[in-house]
Amino acid sequence: MARATKKQALGRGLSALLKDPENDIQSASDKNADKVVGNIIELDLEHIEVNPFQPRSNFNDETLRELATSIKELGVIQPITVRKLGFNKYQLVSGERRFRASKLIDLETIPAYIRIANDQESLEMALVENIQRQDLDPIEIALSYQRLIDEINLTQEKLSDRVGKKRSTIANYLRLLKLDPIIQTGMRDGFLSMGHGRALVNIDKKQDQLDLYEKIIRENLSVRDTESAVKAYHAQTETEKRESKTVTSPIQDFVKEGVQELTDCLSVKVAIKATDESKGKITIPFNSKEEFERIKKRITGA
Repeated sequence: MARATKKQALGRGLSALLKDPENDIQSASDKNADKVVGNIIELDLEHIEVNPFQPRSNFNDETLRELATSIKELGVIQPITVRKLGFNKYQLVSGERRFRASKLIDLETIPAYIRIANDQESLEMALVENIQRQDLDPIEIALSYQRLIDEINLTQEKLSDRVGKKRSTIANYLRLLKLDPIIQTGMRDGFLSMGHGRALVNIDKKQDQLDLYEKIIRENLSVRDTESAVKAYHAQTETEKRESKTVTSPIQDFVKEGVQELTDCLSVKVAIKATDESKGKITIPFNSKEEFERIKKRITGA
């Protein structure tokens, strides 16, 4: 307990140092920078702004209140991380849940690590540190990976090294962004697991994705059930493709005229399928032995 009190007192002392205009630290080479950068310092909450690069957009109200209760009883155990913007002005890099929970219970200060970084470094720190959290949903993680690729110009190989994940894992997350936005929202709201999403993304047509998504919700399908449904979908699609290859080409005028003549002659509706411009198949239906004998006589003349 004495050690914690000493650390807290030290943090308050450094906080006073930061409030001195003569010690406005802007870079790691400034005087007293070594006393501030990387150290835990008690900062006024009102001087900290939320990071616009924060990849997390959903905060569960109930868990936020639970965290606030814990902080009220035990204090902020893990300091937040901020970057210095200017004199007595800071921007959140990571720890927004702790920041929000502390404001809920009207704390005036919060322990923080201070870093000096430009916008790109801040973005990368925020994204990488947030990816390591356990409570991000799969879509938030996927969006963070995509932002690191797009805005920090990282390849999937470099991203794999940076976040300590296999490239195949990163690829699986990124594929989730191909899902229809409605399905992505369902994953973010907890209606679907990542396993469901990984199965659904194998369906290219968005409307077909949505149809199966609705079935998953309606029938409470498991991941295995969903995978089976996707396999059945592809099997049906392949069958339809094979059948479409035998679909007749447009019936030529001479065939249309001939079909009508045959229909008139035989007194039954003759059907025809044309496989190309000059080939096809004629189908003559009958409903009884008597009708068959009648049609046969018409054709053979016997």
